Amino acid sequence: MFFSKDLPSPTSFFTAYASMAGYMMMIRSMTHQLIPGPVQDFIYSSLHSLLFRSTSTTLTLTIDDDNMGMHNEIYQAAQTYLSTKISPEAARLRISKGHRDKHVNLYLSDGEAVNDVYQNVELKWRFVTDRGDKKGDDDGRSEYFELSFDKKHKDLILNSYIPHVESKAKEIRDERRILMLHSLNSLRWESVILEHPSTFKTIAMENELKRDVMEDLDRFIRRKDYYKKVGKAWKRGYLLYGPPGTGKSSLVAAMANYLKFDVYDLQLASVMRDSDLRRLLLATRNRSILVIEDIDCAVDFPNRLEQQQPGEGKNCGDSQAPLTLSGLLNFIDGLWSSCGDERIIIFTTNHKDRLDPALLRPGRMDMHIYMGHCTFQGFKTLASNYLGLNDTTMPHRLYPEIERLMDGEVITPAQVAEELMKSEDADVALEGLVNVLEKMRFKANELSPVLKKKESRLERDEMRARPDTEGSPRKNSKRIKKLVLFWT
Repeated sequence: MFFSKDLPSPTSFFTAYASMAGYMMMIRSMTHQLIPGPVQDFIYSSLHSLLFRSTSTTLTLTIDDDNMGMHNEIYQAAQTYLSTKISPEAARLRISKGHRDKHVNLYLSDGEAVNDVYQNVELKWRFVTDRGDKKGDDDGRSEYFELSFDKKHKDLILNSYIPHVESKAKEIRDERRILMLHSLNSLRWESVILEHPSTFKTIAMENELKRDVMEDLDRFIRRKDYYKKVGKAWKRGYLLYGPPGTGKSSLVAAMANYLKFDVYDLQLASVMRDSDLRRLLLATRNRSILVIEDIDCAVDFPNRLEQQQPGEGKNCGDSQAPLTLSGLLNFIDGLWSSCGDERIIIFTTNHKDRLDPALLRPGRMDMHIYMGHCTFQGFKTLASNYLGLNDTTMPHRLYPEIERLMDGEVITPAQVAEELMKSEDADVALEGLVNVLEKMRFKANELSPVLKKKESRLERDEMRARPDTEGSPRKNSKRIKKLVLFWT
């Protein structure tokens, strides 16, 4: 009875509780009115960190786009990587499409999260947009990713997972990227979309040569640190030579599609000075292929030098110096060649023997690739492309005859492709190709004795020629070669 008199009644207890709750509601309302939202968030997060610091095992990394005034590469990699991890249950997404994108891209919107697993470690990504004090005010807006995981995996995430994200993001960007073809217009690069369909699968080359080229390209791409270690510019030079119509341009397109590199088509005939060449090459981007076609006849360097007037050249400064061979070589492997990374330089020519030996020196053209006449293996690739024929199951009945007629340097891949395009019926197209091959072989056999007789007669005339009227033996030899080429 004594204790029951001292204890408060239930009515007084609930009255005190209601009064206290009212005071708390009033204080909370005043707090929201007087204290800005960001300050409240800071206080709450500080209290949370203070109360639960000893028990929490989660580490959260913040990744924003600002890196001391420059773009944060990890932020951009995360944005690309997470675009492929978006859950179908996501309620809000951002959508965008750049002028060099093939398709629209989806990205996380404010508050959306993505779960990921790496080496059995669970990770959570969250995209956050902080708009500052005033809603709708973009001046103070900041965007960032939060990456949360168990603290004990910190080293794995920093040393392995983040590089994994960057590597995957690069693959995704390459897959989405639209390749561009850059050409000269009044000494400025103009760009169009490169839509050449040539690939290493469709090009008419020997399988072994394809593998060699692809392995060389792969080795070049992965050896960035090696080039830096040995003190060489990260570039690679290729010389493609062979008769017209053998697929040199198609190989360039196949290399560009394989590497996902832009192509710069440099017409040297449009470049008059070394300074112009330097400016054009400095304007090219990394991860690109510079192509100089028909280098043997693209520009006549000796004539450019002969036309140089007295007082020009070195005395007038580099800006007035004409385009020279030494200037071109300096851009290939001199100091200017190091102005950029992941560069490929390709020269093409129909006549390798006409090139200045300085262009062929090791270190300038690293790999020489002969693009010859169509072989039977190359023909089978073209037959698969144009007619859908597959020789692994049941070769066509005309294949043995075509293989016999193609033995030797008879027909180019371009000529084969032209015949195969004349009909969608495989029998009709291949019969037409057989007729063309028979005519070519007949003409070659018929012309061969005539050429031998002509060459023999020209050699006799050279021996009888007098130096004072016919010129030097060297000039006569050149004249004979020109005549033989004419008859060919």
